[in-house]
Amino acid sequence: MGREQRLVHVFVELADTLVEEFDVVDFLQTLTERCVELVDADAAGLMLDDQRGALQPVAYTDESARLLELFELQRGEGPCLDCFATGRRIPNIDLTLATDRWPVFAEAARDLGYTTCHALPLRLRSQVIGALNLFATRPAELSADHLAVVQGLADIATIGLLHERAARDQLAVSEQLQAALQSRILIEQAKGVLSARAGTSVQEAFRLMRAHARCTGSLLTTVAEGVVAGSLDADQLQPAPRAAAKRRPTS
Repeated sequence: MGREQRLVHVFVELADTLVEEFDVVDFLQTLTERCVELVDADAAGLMLDDQRGALQPVAYTDESARLLELFELQRGEGPCLDCFATGRRIPNIDLTLATDRWPVFAEAARDLGYTTCHALPLRLRSQVIGALNLFATRPAELSADHLAVVQGLADIATIGLLHERAARDQLAVSEQLQAALQSRILIEQAKGVLSARAGTSVQEAFRLMRAHARCTGSLLTTVAEGVVAGSLDADQLQPAPRAAAKRRPTS
């Protein structure tokens, strides 16, 4: 599949997810993965406003991205925070030259092997509800076209979280964002529980839970609840082909 065809497929995939009671965490997880896939980046992390003016991590492609997002919040510095505060993109950050602006964050990112990062807002007009970070392990500037692609995906996510819900009821949006943050906490607990029980990495534990949710048509949070409660174990989380066959195709 050519890049242009793949790009169209991704936009359709994300738009197709925007149905009633869509799984917010899985939707945002897909967004971060597709951003890394489509542009010159190695990892991504996404944070949402908790409706009290503070950001919380909700989706990320690997543990290093999650750690950097948490580090930003703990230290109170980093491109994601500035991007959220201003509503403006902060692209093509050379982490070897960012020590004056974000000395602690830049060092932490370099220690994890990253040399470049980018921050893009999740915004609809003047309302900013979060920010997306992209990380690269090699010096590589994103072109204007690539930045437009990532911003377009971020805009779809924002519309999915705001426009379809908040146009009718702002309170529902607040509750939805809160639910997404609470869901992420539950999923993190389940990852740790499954990792310990199955003797695997937390990243593999998450992959198993997400695959099971997709194959069975369950919400990711429902699977996480089952893992924490002990009603789902590693053997049960292996993808079931027959269940997968019942899923509606996404394109």
